Amino acid sequence: MPYDKLPLDVKWIEIPKRTDERGSLFVVDAATALPFRVQRVFWITDVPAGQTRGGHAHRSCHEVVFAAAGSFELEIDDGRRTAVVQVQRPCVGVLIPAGVWCQLRNFAPGTVCMVAASEPFDSAGYIHDYAEWQAELKKDPRTAR
Repeated sequence: MPYDKLPLDVKWIEIPKRTDERGSLFVVDAATALPFRVQRVFWITDVPAGQTRGGHAHRSCHEVVFAAAGSFELEIDDGRRTAVVQVQRPCVGVLIPAGVWCQLRNFAPGTVCMVAASEPFDSAGYIHDYAEWQAELKKDPRTAR
């Protein structure tokens, strides 16, 4: 997907890949590869066919989402522009800034979705209702990405 078609502040993040006869190694050096200090890493596996993940925005947490194995679609919405991208290369992730709505869907069998987050888990930091998220964007347009 062309970079200019992504919602504002959503970016592709490429990490180094080193390959030799032993296989491939992917390195996330938080000091240089990601635009924030990583506070939490989690991964999602075994998503049944037809199920989705995400379906929320974060109030202050930024995330980079990778397909460590397999592939999935990522729908991203900043309140003005929506894009759907295919996440399918372990060395290329998508930066989802705070305030951006995202949903993951169409997981290939065997997919491992890995996420690096800028903050520890805090349930109060999530907006799970799309209408509530839109209302927050209208109240404070600076939060619209």
